[in-house]
Amino acid sequence: MTEQKLSQPADLGVMEKKILAFVGSGESFFDDLILELHACQRAACPPYGAYCASAPFPASWREIPAMPLAAFRQTAIRCFPEAETLRTFRTSGTTGEGYGQHHFRTVELYRTAALAGWRKAGLSESNVLCLLPTPETAPHSSLACMAGWLAPAENFFPGNWEALCAKVKTTSGRSSPPKSDREVASPVLFGTALAFLDFFEWLGERTFPLPAGTIAVETGGYKGTRRDLPKADLYALFEKKLGLPAAAVGNEYGMTELSSQFYTRGLGHPHLGAPWVRALVIDPETEREVADGGTGVLRIFDLANTGSCCAIQTRDLAIRRGENFQLLGRDPAALPRGCSRAADEMLATEK
Repeated sequence: MTEQKLSQPADLGVMEKKILAFVGSGESFFDDLILELHACQRAACPPYGAYCASAPFPASWREIPAMPLAAFRQTAIRCFPEAETLRTFRTSGTTGEGYGQHHFRTVELYRTAALAGWRKAGLSESNVLCLLPTPETAPHSSLACMAGWLAPAENFFPGNWEALCAKVKTTSGRSSPPKSDREVASPVLFGTALAFLDFFEWLGERTFPLPAGTIAVETGGYKGTRRDLPKADLYALFEKKLGLPAAAVGNEYGMTELSSQFYTRGLGHPHLGAPWVRALVIDPETEREVADGGTGVLRIFDLANTGSCCAIQTRDLAIRRGENFQLLGRDPAALPRGCSRAADEMLATEK
């Protein structure tokens, strides 16, 4: 891609159509698309353009400047006029740092990427039971919105554990997709780690063995609470309370500021992403990718983030596992030095 293309970036609507086709069919080149999207975003989003001002145009997706998550709390990271905003999702705001906001002028690409990513992780959409609030009761939650695409309203059980157990009992326990509408697939339980922990505490000394073929998918941690349960201990509870071995328990890694998710199954395995998303594990001191097996800070490149920023610098620690990563957890002090300086400069231009 040349400097000429940088000075004449593609229209956002054109990029959305290209990326939607890629997510739907997988017939495209990630590198070319994300470089084109980056050129569009640095021209269309003033805060991101200011952030990238001193950076040369990248020759590879690995070189695209990554926007720190803090920027989503302090300014609007948006590549379109505010009046065109259709949906705004926001973070919980429980860390004392304010809300992070992610603006969308269309959710078509977000929906397509979320559902396709779920399927690519080997998860069924036939009988998803959500330990989450409904999209209607949590309109600013991107997680609730995604769950609403996976399950009907009657399959949400936010704290109503008796109703959840009753619903599970109506399933057939099949380990394969149903052959007709009269058959019910084995359930996929989808909820936050905290919700599952609440469910286990409600069970007390009881157990509730789940049907054969059941999978549980937990997401998030215990941010904003005083609970802190190691993942191995949580997964031990899945087996003790529900009869689910670690191999039947998955983790979804995503965030409000992204439009795609990563998934893993069991303990000690890397998170895998779909073809339209990539991850780097970088050294926060040098901002270079760590060697395979090394530990660093996670950086995400998401083609589905068309209307905001395709490169996000997280504060999560991970171990590099080839082209994938093994998540370790949050490190609030892990923001790379270069990102911090550039963010300060970018935010100064917004005042």
